Amino acid sequence: MKLRQGTFSFLPDLTDAEIHTQVQYCIDNGWAVSVEYTDDPHPRNTYWEMWGHPMFDNPDAAAVVFEVNECRKQFGDYYIRVIAFDSTHGWESIKLSFIVNRPKDEPGFHVSREEVKGRSMRYSIKSYATDKPEGKRY
Repeated sequence: MKLRQGTFSFLPDLTDAEIHTQVQYCIDNGWAVSVEYTDDPHPRNTYWEMWGHPMFDNPDAAAVVFEVNECRKQFGDYYIRVIAFDSTHGWESIKLSFIVNRPKDEPGFHVSREEVKGRSMRYSIKSYATDKPEGKRY
């Protein structure tokens, strides 16, 4: 199962040239760009590990692609994403986020359903990746 999070997640994986184009778009809009990675891609896990520091005032998209490739060298079997943060007053939030690396095997999620009071149903999502300890999931 292919994880569907962030922009472009329903498209084929982006090439480095396409990543460069998207990062340049972010830079042209004045957004700070960061690279993050995780081995727990649960949809509610919004805080991934940061690779390096956020790149404020970075004029060169090639530097971001370089950092993505450096992160891939160390965490090639993890999910890696690029995020763009808009610090403009009144926004102060993520404007764009997209996955740039995936593990070879994406185990997916388990949805469990529980019947509760009043014939209502309660659903929960569990990542199969979390069956293994951190650092050994992929």
